[in-house]
Amino acid sequence: MKIVIKNGRLIDPKHQIDARQDLFLAEGRVAGTGQAPVGFTPDQVIDASGLVVCPGLIDLSARLGRLENELEAAVAGGITTLVCPPDMGPPLDEPELAERLVRQAADLGLARVLPLGALTQKLEGEKLAEMATLKKAGCIAFSQGKRPILDTQALLRAFEYAATFGFAIWLQPQDYYLSRDGFAHDGEVAARLGLTGIPVSAETVAIATYLTLAADTGVRLHLRRLSSAAGMAMVARAQADGVAVTCDVDIHHLHLCEHDIGFFDTNARFDPPLRSQRDREGLCAGVAAGTAVLCSDHTPLDQDHKLMPFGEARPGATGLELLLPLTLKWAQAGKLSLTAALAPITSGPAAILGRDDLGHLAPGARADVCLFAPEEPWQVTAASLKSAGKNTPFLGYELAGRTKATLVGGRPVFNAL
Repeated sequence: MKIVIKNGRLIDPKHQIDARQDLFLAEGRVAGTGQAPVGFTPDQVIDASGLVVCPGLIDLSARLGRLENELEAAVAGGITTLVCPPDMGPPLDEPELAERLVRQAADLGLARVLPLGALTQKLEGEKLAEMATLKKAGCIAFSQGKRPILDTQALLRAFEYAATFGFAIWLQPQDYYLSRDGFAHDGEVAARLGLTGIPVSAETVAIATYLTLAADTGVRLHLRRLSSAAGMAMVARAQADGVAVTCDVDIHHLHLCEHDIGFFDTNARFDPPLRSQRDREGLCAGVAAGTAVLCSDHTPLDQDHKLMPFGEARPGATGLELLLPLTLKWAQAGKLSLTAALAPITSGPAAILGRDDLGHLAPGARADVCLFAPEEPWQVTAASLKSAGKNTPFLGYELAGRTKATLVGGRPVFNAL
């Protein structure tokens, strides 16, 4: 199928393009920009007047409950590729489980799903999982999800094995013993509310361990969902020193801090927790500098999981449909260009995945495209969210930035034009 997207403002952060250009798609790939390729006759014309045309968004952390619901939410948010952790249900430590997830997602024909395989068997932190067979089954890297590896020798062996075969390891840096009893940032708000705190050192101690082992083994390390300015600074120094480390930040942590807990608002309970205003500013600066990329950390939960005392409520918020508008809001506050705003959710994640065919719109790239109205306002309500999870601290807010159409592999999968 051949499609031309006309009259849009084409933004491609990887190639620093921001111009009024038509986009030509053929056989699931980008065929050209600007001038039509020789002999190109479109089967469909999409008028993108007044819209931004950019690469499909890539979300490096999304939990999927009801698969169809969440993938519909993804494409409604302009997300064409998402990564899911290995602890959403039965641990993804067997190739059959990974193959089934990838196949089910492909059969739905919506967003592309890339699973993380379990780093250890049953995520118990002891024996290594069969990484080679999981890789063949479609796992793009290996992780423990939210499950720790307490034995640092076992962690070293995992790093060594992964480095030997060129596998990447994705870990959430949070020391188990420093965080196991906590619910909120160890600061003034937790003290006032009588909540057990999780100190920043829970993150920095784990980062120090992981960076040391990564430097010793040469493994490709990705740190998931940083929450502190100190942690961001450690990663920036390691990158400058040549350590093969990348990281991401949950978009909520760029807008919220410990004070947003208010009086025990469970929609503002996150893992890792919302930290201080200084930490929030440090995370914003780190993403703007290119040290980190952004993710939604999408965690759809039903109301029963949030209508509980703060310490008993499950952490997390729905985020697939909010990733784009919250990224635009962050960029506007920091006076960043649209090109700079979109890089942490397009070309940046694609580079971390090692996918040259994703996250850009040069000829030959996969025809994953998002069309959005950057200034169109919409109100975040339960009815406006396609995700089964309506749990978000932004419920009732008016945000700017509305996805109008999404294409995956050259196929229109969402249309609100």
